[in-house]
Amino acid sequence: MNKQTLIKTPLYGVSVIEPMVFSDPRGFFIETYNRRDFSEIGIGSEFVQDNHAMSSKGILRGLHYQYPEPQQKLMRVIRGEVFDVVVDIREKSPQFGKWFGILLSEENKKMLHVSEGFAHGYLALSDHVEFMYKVSAYYRPEYEGGIRWDDPGIGINWPLEKYGVINPVLSEKDQKLPTLTDFRTPFKSGN
Repeated sequence: MNKQTLIKTPLYGVSVIEPMVFSDPRGFFIETYNRRDFSEIGIGSEFVQDNHAMSSKGILRGLHYQYPEPQQKLMRVIRGEVFDVVVDIREKSPQFGKWFGILLSEENKKMLHVSEGFAHGYLALSDHVEFMYKVSAYYRPEYEGGIRWDDPGIGINWPLEKYGVINPVLSEKDQKLPTLTDFRTPFKSGN
C-alpha cells in the first residue's frame, strides 16, 4: 500500500504528492519519504542533500535553478504557508516558459516534486515559514542561476494582494536576475 498519492500537474516533470496522514487525539504521523514507495509512484530520484529554510511573510526566494549539476527537488512546508512556483526552462519543451503554482502548508501537508530543467521559487504567505526540501545533486553556488520572479513574459499570478504583500522582499542577487527573454537556458532538451 502506497503511503502517498501522486497528482500530475499541467507541466510534465512536476507532480504534487499528497501523503497519507495518520491522525489521532495525540497528533499525527506522516512518512514523508520512503525511497521504495516513491519509486512505485514514479519518483526514483536519489536524494543526496536535505535543506531547511526559514522565511517571514513577504519574503520571495527565486526563481532558481542549478546547472550543469541540476537538481530534482522534493519540497514541503512544515510550518506556515507558501505559494510555491516552478517554471519550465527546458528549451525544446512544448511547455517552455509555462509556470505552475501551488499552496504548500503545514495544514495541507502536500509536497511538490520537480524534475531537472525547472526554475523554482516561493513566496512566504504567513508570518513564520519553515520550508524543507530534498535535492538530487549537491548545492554548488557557482552553478546557480535564475530568472526574474515578476517577468511579464511568464506572467506568474503571485497571490500578493490576497495575502497583503505589497512589495515582496528579495535578495540583492534575485533582484538582478534576467527575464526569460534575456535568458539563455542551459537546458537544451525537452521532456
